[in-house]
Amino acid sequence: MSSDIRLAFAHPSERAAATSGDELRDRISLRDHIREVEIGAFQQERGTLQRICFNIVVEVRLPELTGAGGVDDDVDKILSYDTITEAIDRELQAERLNLLETLAAKVAEDILADPRAARVFVRIEKLDRGPGALGVEIVRDREMILGVADHTTEVSPLVAFLGNDVIGSDALTSALDALESNAAPVILCVPMGDVAVPRADHPAAQRRIDLLALEQNAWVLAARDRRCVVVSTRTELDWAIKHGQMSVWAPSKLVLDATDGPDTDTRDAVALAEWLAGEFHAARVVSVGDMTDGAGEVIALQDLLAKGPLLR
Repeated sequence: MSSDIRLAFAHPSERAAATSGDELRDRISLRDHIREVEIGAFQQERGTLQRICFNIVVEVRLPELTGAGGVDDDVDKILSYDTITEAIDRELQAERLNLLETLAAKVAEDILADPRAARVFVRIEKLDRGPGALGVEIVRDREMILGVADHTTEVSPLVAFLGNDVIGSDALTSALDALESNAAPVILCVPMGDVAVPRADHPAAQRRIDLLALEQNAWVLAARDRRCVVVSTRTELDWAIKHGQMSVWAPSKLVLDATDGPDTDTRDAVALAEWLAGEFHAARVVSVGDMTDGAGEVIALQDLLAKGPLLR
């Protein structure tokens, strides 16, 4: 029992050694790598950088031996330390996360994408949230990652920005039918509704109010046709795209969690739709309705109904 307790707080390298199997493996490690990031589920953790510390151990399969019994001194044949730091960089830059557990899992999966990596121990600790270090430690191996790998082909959606005249039109069902007839899943984006949006003195508060106004209108659209399912997370959008389902984008989470988010006023629903299209590599972006400026090509409702599929 005392050994178990000691190992519970030991460095991941000791845990790796204690749980090693019959297969001989080398280990590379990153110790006490500190980064300043915005992370956390609590409101007071938004808009604030805090220090987090990474300790990572990667078990690698033994390199091939040379004929003389030594290793081949070729940097291209070994798992580089950069594999670890670059995995951290990619996952920190991809999106803002609430949980250390999620970040640890993403870093581990990123590292295990290299076929030379066999098992990964990841410990991440928050250094500024209390008198001590608050953290999580996980272990992942290649079999676990390959078991849940998604082998579906990437699909590019059609992003359609609907004007309020279309959302309130008696021809909405026909418009959705026309969009759905395309050889691509559809993501619908909406402008703010026709009601006045409250004004706040603080920019961060106004940003949330603007995004919520867009989401209110998304729910107005959802109430008019059962195909219009409101989704807010990248995971939900990915799932809808892969399963060919129509969805309505509620922008708050993706916009607020993006580390490289849209460089635009959150009241500019057109710019947000174009940003979303870029994030999901849209096959085409169109705006439907009576508007002068829109996302992508602007198409009048009657023209959409007359044209037929926009993608073939």
